[in-house]
Amino acid sequence: MYPTTLTQLARSNPFNAPLITLQQVGEQSHKFSTNGHTNRQLAAASLDDAEVSCEYGSNKYYALCGFGGILSCGLTHTAVVPLDLIKCRIQVDPDKYKSIFNGFSVTMREDGLRGLGKGWAPTFIGYSMQGLCKFGFYELFKALYSDMLGEENAYLWRTSVYLAASASAEFFADVALAPMEACKVRIQTQPGYANTLRECAPKMHAEEGLWAFYKGVYPLWMRQIPYTMMKFACFERTVEILYKYVVPKPRSECSKPEQLVVTFVAGYIAGVFCAVVSHPADSVVSVLNKEKGSSAVQVLQRLGPRGVWKGLFARIIMIGTLTALQWFIYDSVKVYFRLPRPPPPEMPESLKRKLGLAN
Repeated sequence: MYPTTLTQLARSNPFNAPLITLQQVGEQSHKFSTNGHTNRQLAAASLDDAEVSCEYGSNKYYALCGFGGILSCGLTHTAVVPLDLIKCRIQVDPDKYKSIFNGFSVTMREDGLRGLGKGWAPTFIGYSMQGLCKFGFYELFKALYSDMLGEENAYLWRTSVYLAASASAEFFADVALAPMEACKVRIQTQPGYANTLRECAPKMHAEEGLWAFYKGVYPLWMRQIPYTMMKFACFERTVEILYKYVVPKPRSECSKPEQLVVTFVAGYIAGVFCAVVSHPADSVVSVLNKEKGSSAVQVLQRLGPRGVWKGLFARIIMIGTLTALQWFIYDSVKVYFRLPRPPPPEMPESLKRKLGLAN
């Protein structure tokens, strides 16, 4: 039988790193969910029944994780709209917008202070929907794939589980994001086209039909799936490394604020890698949503190997900060709602015995 809890899975993941060993608690540790599967309660300091508001892997757990995703992505992306606007304009018109500071100067001169907020509405709506799917489905797929592998294999292949779960979640998240992303880029990069979402969406539909909102979904997948795979896998492994080699005491002895600091640091490190991995596709998305008749391949050929890296510095600053804040907000939501937060994974006792590592 496959193990039925995500936390047990986390123990059994692929590259060795510090995972927690969670034990069964007597006969009452087995509870049956509504779908007939056995759900095990986990005995760990951070998962004590008195400290958590719901069962790990329950519908309430996934729903609140999705809510955390809405806040973490929607609020952070909206907060950096001015930087995102300059980044997009550097990508689509590098002759006019030569750098971050020059881009801000030109935009302020032409559009005033309000011009820096263009595209905030589709940004907030689109990335809220993306965050809902990204974080909610990630938790769901991580549990599913871990259960399919079994406890030991889930530990040995845990990085692969992180990569597969995040890629699966982002596939659906980008479908939710694509319409608003198309509107946002059109507002930000085509002066005079539309100033608000209420103007932009009907105009795009009238001119190009429904496909106008989804023609960027393929380059979105190209940009966001590698980005999210790096975001989640790098974050998860960085947290393990920080607690193992940097933090001077075990996670169970750290206060909630201390744990959130580790979350922020790991998120920023993951964000830098995310920005580099996803930037070429991000450049294609920006140009593609600006132009009506181009395809992703045509844009890529026209930009060339150097053109796709325009605006990378701005994106590193933006994505590094965004990713750190997103993980911080997401983990804070878990703390506020008292959701189960299993510590980093640790090798299962059965695997230790097989490898001759048991005491």
